[in-house]
Amino acid sequence: MPLFLKRGLVFAGFVLFLLCAVPRAHAEKLFFSNEKDNTVTVLDAQSLKIVKVIPVGARPRGLVLSKDGKQVFVCVGDSDRIDVIDVQKLEVVGSLPSGPDPETFALSPDGNTLYIANENDNSITILDVKAARIIGSIPTGVEPEGMAVSPDGKLLINTSETTSMVHFIDPLARKMVASVLVGTRPRYAEFTPDGKQVWVSSEVAGQVAVIDVASRKILKTIRFEIPGVPKETVQAVGINITKDGKTAFVALGPANRVAVIDAATYEVKKYLLVGQRVWHMAFSQDQSKLYTANGISNDSSVIDVAAEKVLKSVPVGQQPWGVIDVP
Repeated sequence: MPLFLKRGLVFAGFVLFLLCAVPRAHAEKLFFSNEKDNTVTVLDAQSLKIVKVIPVGARPRGLVLSKDGKQVFVCVGDSDRIDVIDVQKLEVVGSLPSGPDPETFALSPDGNTLYIANENDNSITILDVKAARIIGSIPTGVEPEGMAVSPDGKLLINTSETTSMVHFIDPLARKMVASVLVGTRPRYAEFTPDGKQVWVSSEVAGQVAVIDVASRKILKTIRFEIPGVPKETVQAVGINITKDGKTAFVALGPANRVAVIDAATYEVKKYLLVGQRVWHMAFSQDQSKLYTANGISNDSSVIDVAAEKVLKSVPVGQQPWGVIDVP
């Protein structure tokens, strides 16, 4: 072989070695909001080691990733604001107005608008993200909590805990167009990927209502019965549905279980034992894993989605409430 070809191969191999040796600059991370210690814990999703603990305002709960993936918004309810975390710096770089006692929120598909549930004010605050200013509000039932925006951005869903209702809202007209009565204390709403259904959990009733978006009718009420577990501890909260729309996972609070549901038949396939008081959950980017926020055991359970089994639990902060995965 000619000498220049040998040198070329050696150089190419050296370059390949360098490329493989360089660590990824944007490793997938998990952000957990911790109600008790007023922090957000950041975990490396691969090693599951704590990267940083970020101080935020009082009683952090809801978490949302900005459309460009550069910021994490955190509802800090007792501070009456939304803190903004820079994903690269891993520190709070500012705050946004929110109205009183923000608990959860939803981001419009274009990333320009946040719809914020103000639990103590019985209203939804509409925030222009880029302008960092409130541009309107929508009255709701008593104690609004769960928020969801349809995939096309044309419909806003809110759950009101005390009135046990799901409100269908036109975000452009800023008005309620329909309400559906569900089980006691609805906490969370999740659209199916095709936008045809919205699943709503009711904490005290311990059930999930599957609602047809077009007709505003309940298609199915999913109930949970776990052998040996007191019925009053089975409290449905967080819901995560796979991108293919085939499987749903429901966090069951003090029952310390996550229900695995066939989304086509609405049948509960199994219950996975996780940490204490599982509240909310987040998929990994490829949806191979599901991470829980266990509010009493102060940890996160890692679920293998395909195998439908719990792999391990890792410590996070004090009373974790929410979790999101950041690419």
